[in-house]
Amino acid sequence: MQEKEAIKKIEQLRKEIRHHDYLYYVLNNPEISDTKYDKLLRKLKELEEKFPKLVTPDSPTQRVGGTPLDEFGTVRHSKPMLSLDSAIKEEEILRFDERIKRELETGEVVYVAEPKLDGLSVELIYENGYFVRGSTRGDGVIGEDVTENIKTIRTVPLILRSSEKNIPKMVAVRGEVIMHIKDFENFNKMLVENGYQPLANPRNAAAGSLRRLNPKETAERPLDIYFYEIMDSQGLSIETQLEGLDYLSKWGLRTNGFIETCNDSQGIINYHHKMEEKRETLDYEIDGVVIKVNKIDFQEKLGQKSRSPRWAIAFKFPSRKEETQILGITVQVGRTGTLTPVALLKPVDVGGVTVSRASLHNQDFVNIMDVRIGDFVKVGRAGDVIPEVTEVIKSKRNGKEKKFYIPKNCPVCGSNVVKDGAYYKCAGGLSCIAQLKRSIAHFASKGAMDIEHLGRKSVELLVDEGLLKRVSDIYRLNKEDLLSLPRFAEKSAENLIESVEKSKDKNLARFIYALGIPNVGEHVARVLADKFGSLDKLKEAKIEDLVQIFEIGPEIAESVNSFSREPNNLEEIEHMKSLGVNAISEVSSKKPDTLMGKTFLFTGSLTQFSRDEAKRIVEELGGRAVSLVSKNVDYVVVGDNPGSKYEKARKLNLECIDENKFKQILGK
Repeated sequence: MQEKEAIKKIEQLRKEIRHHDYLYYVLNNPEISDTKYDKLLRKLKELEEKFPKLVTPDSPTQRVGGTPLDEFGTVRHSKPMLSLDSAIKEEEILRFDERIKRELETGEVVYVAEPKLDGLSVELIYENGYFVRGSTRGDGVIGEDVTENIKTIRTVPLILRSSEKNIPKMVAVRGEVIMHIKDFENFNKMLVENGYQPLANPRNAAAGSLRRLNPKETAERPLDIYFYEIMDSQGLSIETQLEGLDYLSKWGLRTNGFIETCNDSQGIINYHHKMEEKRETLDYEIDGVVIKVNKIDFQEKLGQKSRSPRWAIAFKFPSRKEETQILGITVQVGRTGTLTPVALLKPVDVGGVTVSRASLHNQDFVNIMDVRIGDFVKVGRAGDVIPEVTEVIKSKRNGKEKKFYIPKNCPVCGSNVVKDGAYYKCAGGLSCIAQLKRSIAHFASKGAMDIEHLGRKSVELLVDEGLLKRVSDIYRLNKEDLLSLPRFAEKSAENLIESVEKSKDKNLARFIYALGIPNVGEHVARVLADKFGSLDKLKEAKIEDLVQIFEIGPEIAESVNSFSREPNNLEEIEHMKSLGVNAISEVSSKKPDTLMGKTFLFTGSLTQFSRDEAKRIVEELGGRAVSLVSKNVDYVVVGDNPGSKYEKARKLNLECIDENKFKQILGK
């Protein structure tokens, strides 16, 4: 066979195999037998071996996995992969529905409800219909590049189908990688037969399989995937969540078959009950349902918090429960000094996870439940995550059980314990080693000052060895001191010192969050940084000034004000300032609100800006960037190859401008 003829034959075979992959893996409706399918694949392999120059990355033969890696590279997601707020009680869903309708100023909202798959969230990028990159969620902004491993999953099309829905130039989609229960059981059986430890549950199996450094090992593991969101695209305009799901399905990206719509909180609750009943009959794990506002313009209006959208919520199932015995109760001291009683349990498997400790929350919980050392109890995982005691089996008591009380002195530092509402707190502050360790770990964490190589174990070592007696001591560390410790060699000591130096230039919002002010998370820290521009101005703010700020309530205002009045806190900040931490005196770089009240929409490929950059600039200048055409749009910025949005904009007589005019409006 000549090369010209081979090209034609290879393309024909690939097209035929992709068609049968779609029928078998996505529609679950095969047309040919496995034997005939294997014969087609074998023919393709033979031709590609004969003409190796004709092998392409998207060929069906390339799913076996590439060369083993030393480590995964990192990928910045096209848009942040947000997590979801969660609810466990029906009242929380009632409040969610009420808030949505109140903020949208409408009594009619359609929700899309779908099962919450218990797997590993990933982003896939397709360019001109071809799969080019896949990554794990990571921290939501940056994930691990697992492209070669994702290619081995048969339900991932390497080329999107385009017969019914046009494919945009670029599209980023989100999906959940899972392992079916039957496949998991068979895989565990194989591990045991070969002398290996079995895996805890299907989720761990899916996550571990996708993160094998050798893609050939991933190819041998029975992974599957369901898709549920278009995260980003070029040249695509969708108006509803359901329309986006329809696009995914028509492109050959499998969506879940149990998706429904609900019109109110009762509809959501009914769907939750139905899926909970169906849970045990499914061949994959789900731990709840996900509820999303259907209309995209409603989603944009509702917006998002720092880590989660305000237009969606995960409605979790009640925790699975197992019986075990409390062998003892210890006390854990948190970052803010709160003493939390923790039950030490006889190890028990709860939903595929071995549990040996469970939170008892506070003394009131212990008293109300009448939990005693020696009791037999039922243990569940709240939202299938955090272990907790859910029931005391009092009928099994023999009289030897002992009551528990929070100690009068901190079990770590011996300081007095004081009652604060429902909680008891150590009065020792940062003189308490437990509080100091957790405060330093928080200060160095990713969302805060992001000091690499200063994780929990390193913090414990440095505090125990006396090198960190207060948070500001981080900036007094030197290489010689580190080299005297057991866990540090030349390179690791240099890495930590370098990371500490880099952290000095983090922005004000990160520094405010790093301080660990009660009730001040990452989002509130950004609000405060934008408003005050420097820590000196924030310290001077009174409670009445703070509560005037949108998103700052009385509780947050009181926390910030109390923190600013504490001499020890002010002294620590001055120490850090003298040691070169620059964020403390950062002056706000907030730009003037020159676009206040103006709404922009972008369509087509921009050449002088990225789409995200253009939107960010508009929002920084006080304007609003939207993705839906409406009469409320002031400017439609038109790039190359604009889509249907441009035509809709013209019909509405909206002002359409090019990038040069856009730059003029920005004052650039």
